[in-house]
Amino acid sequence: MKIKAGIVGGAGYTGGELIRLLIHHPDIAVTFIHSRSHAGRAVGEIHHDLEGETDLVFSSENLLFQNEGLDVLFLCVGHGEGTNFLSSNKIPGSVKIIDLSQDFRIESNCKKGERTFIYGLPELNKTAIRSAQNVANPGCFATAI
Repeated sequence: MKIKAGIVGGAGYTGGELIRLLIHHPDIAVTFIHSRSHAGRAVGEIHHDLEGETDLVFSSENLLFQNEGLDVLFLCVGHGEGTNFLSSNKIPGSVKIIDLSQDFRIESNCKKGERTFIYGLPELNKTAIRSAQNVANPGCFATAI
């Protein structure tokens, strides 16, 4: 059984690299890739190096959570937009979130509603990451201190 993953902010550099990794992962099925600016366009039109690698099309916000059984949601949005996205969208508590921006790295910002994000640096939080429901991108170590 494959892990069902969704990507928000898939048109940018981080989203493109994540798409590249996930579409070839044997245990992951990418169910949607969200982009406000490119909704309805093929992923390969925006990420030319993925042309012919996937038939996925960027979805709009209206289609975002019609995918039942989503296991994990990756946030690849600009800094500050992850917080806004979670405020504007009801995401079931069963869906794990991995934030690849900087919104939830620092301890004072690690909570959003009922969700608490674990700083995803294994050297600091190896055990906590294993059981975490929400993980914040480690990015730059200095921001976590």
